[in-house]
Amino acid sequence: MSGRIVLFGATGYTGGRAAESMVGRGLAPVLAGRDPDRLGALAGRLGGLETAAADVTDVASVRALVGPDDVLVTTVGPFSRLGGAALAAVLDAGATYLDSTGEAPFLREVFTLQGPAAERAGARLLPAFGNDYVPGVLAGALALREAGEAAARVDVGYFVRGRGRLFSRGTLDSVVGMLGLPAYGFRDGALRDEPTAARLRTFLVDGKPRPAVTIGGLEQFALPRFAPGLRTADAYLGWFGPASHAVHAGSRLPAPPAVVGKVLGSVSAPVISRIPRDPSPEALAGAVSTFVGEAFDAGGTLLHRTVLTAPEPYAITADLLAWGAGRALEHGVTGTGALDPVSAFGLDVLVEGAATAGIGPR
Repeated sequence: MSGRIVLFGATGYTGGRAAESMVGRGLAPVLAGRDPDRLGALAGRLGGLETAAADVTDVASVRALVGPDDVLVTTVGPFSRLGGAALAAVLDAGATYLDSTGEAPFLREVFTLQGPAAERAGARLLPAFGNDYVPGVLAGALALREAGEAAARVDVGYFVRGRGRLFSRGTLDSVVGMLGLPAYGFRDGALRDEPTAARLRTFLVDGKPRPAVTIGGLEQFALPRFAPGLRTADAYLGWFGPASHAVHAGSRLPAPPAVVGKVLGSVSAPVISRIPRDPSPEALAGAVSTFVGEAFDAGGTLLHRTVLTAPEPYAITADLLAWGAGRALEHGVTGTGALDPVSAFGLDVLVEGAATAGIGPR
């Protein structure tokens, strides 16, 4: 093991949990950031990890920490605003990159713009390597493998159930902000522009119909690679519950998505600002995440349905980042450029890795 893992964002909620998961797996990440006191305190609690002063928004600062054999992991968002420097540094170094983004515009940039540059540089980019969107990609790929070559469409749904404060302030802010961002779908064999929540459907979850709306995710890039005959690949978010219908209706307003997002943001900001930074540990302890992958033929007949369950979203993200970083460091990944988890590790290895994060068949 000649390289090392460099982690940005460890003093935040998601990054801190990722650091803990890495240490629990026998890894020793370098904790990087701008606040040496907070980093030092965390490093001490985790057994004396190495720390490094660096600014994730400054290319030279990040580049000084990363070599070609290293794995850079970042949980510092919003990535559309703060993620560019880390990507540029990884490309320059020819290193491996993982992040926790769920932002559709950033994902699209990584795959359509940064991916070709990464191939030329020999770099390996694995964005959205957490609850957004590894479990859904896994569920979709498993359904497609069972469906075989007749599959023409795949739908993936994300659901979480529990009581109490399940989400952090930052997550809620990001979800509201997502409604005002441009998104995309994979339809008629190609990536297409469309607003978030452009389509609404229900999934059967725990015996009950649960509504969900479309989002731009990793599925639209990953699953057509896995099954080249696909004509449609959609990701649906079911976190809004009955409010999904109102969210879908908002996407059909004549105003541009940015205007809708600005209005939603101004309305929700006073409420979100009063929410504690971190979710409730008690609520998370009782939460269950469900991921549904459904493969259909060209006539709309369901060919196969895969249902995976897991713990709460933050545990999923922390454990997946830790597993992915450790796997990439010790065994490498397949290919260069912008990669999805199936193409980077193979479906069977990903199934094993997801199991270490508590993700498995119901």
